[in-house]
Amino acid sequence: MRQIVLDTETTGLDPAQGHRIIEIGCVELVGRRRTSNDYHQYIKPDRKIDPGAMEVHGITNEFLEDKPYFDDIAAGFLSYIKGAELIIHNAPFDVGFVDNEFAKVGMKKIAGQCSVTDTLVMARKLHPGQRNSLDALCGRYEIDNSSRQLHGALLDAEILADVYLAMTGGQVSMLLNGMQEFSALSNEGIRRLDADRPPLPIIYATEEEKIAHSQRLDFIEKESGRCIWRQ
Repeated sequence: MRQIVLDTETTGLDPAQGHRIIEIGCVELVGRRRTSNDYHQYIKPDRKIDPGAMEVHGITNEFLEDKPYFDDIAAGFLSYIKGAELIIHNAPFDVGFVDNEFAKVGMKKIAGQCSVTDTLVMARKLHPGQRNSLDALCGRYEIDNSSRQLHGALLDAEILADVYLAMTGGQVSMLLNGMQEFSALSNEGIRRLDADRPPLPIIYATEEEKIAHSQRLDFIEKESGRCIWRQ
């Protein structure tokens, strides 16, 4: 499965008010592993950046003066994302801006070319009533975001890729469910199984599950410096 973790930076908050994309950052995942096939592009927006937006991402009008317009990079960008599952935090914002840019150059909307997974929706289901910003999720899943002094599309896509893999790796929910099940069994006592019962089926891990398990061990090894399951 090919997944593209995508983030954008913009001149402001609303494409309906004429705001444009000024940076696109994408990280490619294949089989839940990051490849080196990333995509990063600054874009000249043909309008001024709002001061409030500039405070968020630090990109200036002067910096973008020699960058290409969106219509110069549209075909290459679409070729990169087409057919992939897009992983986006607060997807309506980024998709709205990309659709707006596509419309300006006569191209179809994202919905007809890619599927979209919104990690903000996922996080709200996993952690209802809690803060689910990207920074909050980094703290919750112990992902280093110390280099994120300002927003940047590629940096945020890299961080979101780590967050997404942590959220979908299942480790947190497995531990919680396991503790609950252990507690329930302890309260009920030991249950003896019927000697005549049929043998239990053996269910082997799928290739995707093996990859997810290896990814989780990589994360543990990176964060702790050692992984006892690999010793």
